[in-house]
Amino acid sequence: MHMPDISTYRQHRVVDAVFDGTAVPGLVAEFYRRPDGDRIATVGRYLTGGRELFRAWGYTDEEHCRHSAVTGHPPANGCPVVRLVRDDAGSVVGLEVRTPDGDWAGTRQPQ
Repeated sequence: MHMPDISTYRQHRVVDAVFDGTAVPGLVAEFYRRPDGDRIATVGRYLTGGRELFRAWGYTDEEHCRHSAVTGHPPANGCPVVRLVRDDAGSVVGLEVRTPDGDWAGTRQPQ
């Protein structure tokens, strides 16, 4: 399994990233698509400050990600494990994603 080459996809949309119904400050989601036989392959690329944090990919007719990968780590089956980062007041200030070795990689907006 390899990370998909997004140069072979067409950009579908770019949005401010939302997880669990909550916008994540500074996190942008780019979505790409391409035909794959009678299906549409899709890749979600998540960036902060122009730096890629992770990708998740599969097909548009699937409910969840088929595979995902934290940048700099090998791909894994399924969706990434993510958690919102909150400040002392409970406001969302970033997002972390679990790496295959169990560490957390992510972003946190300056306060």
